Amino acid sequence: MAIINELSDLLSVDTDTLSNFIASAPHRYKVYQIPKRNNKGFRTIAQPTKGLKNLQKIACSTYLESLPVHSACKAYIKNTSIKDNATLHIKKKYLLKMDFKDFFPSILPSDLQYHLIRYSKLKFTDEDLDILSKLFFYFSNEDKQLRLSIGAPTSPFISNTVMYDFDSSISKLCLDNEISYSRYADDIAFSTNRKDILFDFLNTIESTLKACQYPKININPSKTIFLSRKGNMHLTGLVLTNEGNISIGRKKKRYIKSLVFQYKNGELEADASSYLSGYLSFCLSVEPLFIARLKEKFGHDVVDLLLKKPRT
Repeated sequence: MAIINELSDLLSVDTDTLSNFIASAPHRYKVYQIPKRNNKGFRTIAQPTKGLKNLQKIACSTYLESLPVHSACKAYIKNTSIKDNATLHIKKKYLLKMDFKDFFPSILPSDLQYHLIRYSKLKFTDEDLDILSKLFFYFSNEDKQLRLSIGAPTSPFISNTVMYDFDSSISKLCLDNEISYSRYADDIAFSTNRKDILFDFLNTIESTLKACQYPKININPSKTIFLSRKGNMHLTGLVLTNEGNISIGRKKKRYIKSLVFQYKNGELEADASSYLSGYLSFCLSVEPLFIARLKEKFGHDVVDLLLKKPRT
């Protein structure tokens, strides 16, 4: 296969011009940092330029789209949300939450190359693999390596598919031990009704990670949390209630109520109003009873207007 010729035909651009563009692609990013949650350090965002972003989308749909993504993966999947991720665990008594350390940046071009060779129906030359590496990975000035960026439109899919072997292996082990497993990007969750089994499962997860040929990622031990029905069980921002339901949680509800009150009195700024509109739509899909109670408290017309309000 000669990717450069195919892309040249698709884009109606001569191969020399396209080759020069691809050669510089890892440097065509706007790189900046944003604070992590709870102000624990910063996260590096690398956003590709408009031209590179368009080329990434075309190349992904042409050469990567057929690669497998495991059903345990719940992030970045069409018609799937954090509610679907939480639903898998709502009937279980015990929950283990874990987190991958530096998930996206830990994924390297070699990981995608191994994955393409193993699972793609297409046959790629070394030159093809080099082109795809330059198209989908940015050059990190911190360690002078190509890494998967947080900010590129194709990074979510690439992260999902290169985790296929880990997801497959860990899902089988979980099935054999009556454990439910899901992964939402770098957040992984295990739940069961078997007491204490999750404590023994920690080593299994670590050994499974090490056994996978790629990618080489690590668990963030500071975010490993065991939960049970004796306390609050929460997952990816949602609360798993003892009644077997999913809730946005009391603290969030109080905050949303305060925003609706301000909106009703004309005191809410435009940005906050837009956020509120979007979040209420999310609440409607997760916890419709909360929306019904808001309508009773603040009026159907107020809440309905927010739900229909276009988001900027």
